[in-house]
Amino acid sequence: MVPSELRSKWAMSYRRPIGLAGLITPFNFPLAIPTWKMFPALLCGNSVIIKPSEDVPHTVHLLVEILLEAGLPPEVVQLVHGRGETVGKALVEHPEVPVISFTGSTETGAIIGETCGRMHKRLSLEMGGKNAMIVMDDADQDLALEGVLWGAFGTTGQRCTATSRLILHQKVHDRFLQRLADAANALTLGDGREEKTDVGPLIHQEAREKVEQYIEIGRKEGAELVTGGKRPSGPSLDAGWFFQPTVFAGVKPQTRLEQEEIFGPVLSVIRVGSFDEAVRVNNDVRYGLSSSIYTGNVNLAFRAMQELDNGITYVNAPTIGAEAHLPFGGVKATGNGHREGGCEVYHFYSETKVCYVDYSGKLQRAQIDTYDV
Repeated sequence: MVPSELRSKWAMSYRRPIGLAGLITPFNFPLAIPTWKMFPALLCGNSVIIKPSEDVPHTVHLLVEILLEAGLPPEVVQLVHGRGETVGKALVEHPEVPVISFTGSTETGAIIGETCGRMHKRLSLEMGGKNAMIVMDDADQDLALEGVLWGAFGTTGQRCTATSRLILHQKVHDRFLQRLADAANALTLGDGREEKTDVGPLIHQEAREKVEQYIEIGRKEGAELVTGGKRPSGPSLDAGWFFQPTVFAGVKPQTRLEQEEIFGPVLSVIRVGSFDEAVRVNNDVRYGLSSSIYTGNVNLAFRAMQELDNGITYVNAPTIGAEAHLPFGGVKATGNGHREGGCEVYHFYSETKVCYVDYSGKLQRAQIDTYDV
């Protein structure tokens, strides 16, 4: 509520639900992403239709069953299964679904954006990333090594914020690269549910084949394969879609290996001579989700927060680890301006309504209309 410019007139605005929200979620966070889309939509008073990834349908299926058992009306939470090009397409194109929230590839998001733009739908896109971690010459090397191992390989590179590029200052490049190669080579592959496992499998055969294609791309582009680059062998690994943690050195800016999202355990190392060069390399990709810098220089840390062109920047931490109570999202080809998490998500799932009550008993014209007649 705010004061009116006129006497005996009451003015206010409030947020109201939009209606029905269509939620399309990926495989890599089968419970987290559906809930952080669904719960804010419901809290704003909307109903939802959710289509989980066809690769991981069971988790969301159980979630919806739990919500219905807890008492939510069936018309409030609906579940549909199927492939994106059929069921997802139908959901996006349906005229009675005015809100779409999508997490997935930039290519698919662009198609969804065209449809929603033509149909005047509200749309939130959370898409690809090519996230970089910068290690300056004054950084805590042990801490940075732990960070890049977790950021690049901890979830097999299968998260939108995974560390895909490592930008090393030339003064620490050689020593850090050797330590990284040794540590990556020592990581244990296996069942991700077991405590001793460092790196789990990729989601399916197609994902591993995509990683293998980028290994060949890196070789052809002249990058140096430092470690990894092939399927591991062993009786406990043959039955899964495993791939060795892979490090390429000598990666040049603007090459495909340095520019394109791989979504696997492949890390590209780029040598730079200064902080300014590191910022240029970080920003010179079409994505803008997450970034990080390791430095003991508080001035560089604050410059990084300002100059790195990403929706998220970490200081002395890897590119992964976002917290749900803060907004999550990116810029450029990563997103379209909306954010998930934090208070901003409630603005996406609701719209502003402005109301006026004039109790003066007479016609009062606004200031813009008080001209002489």
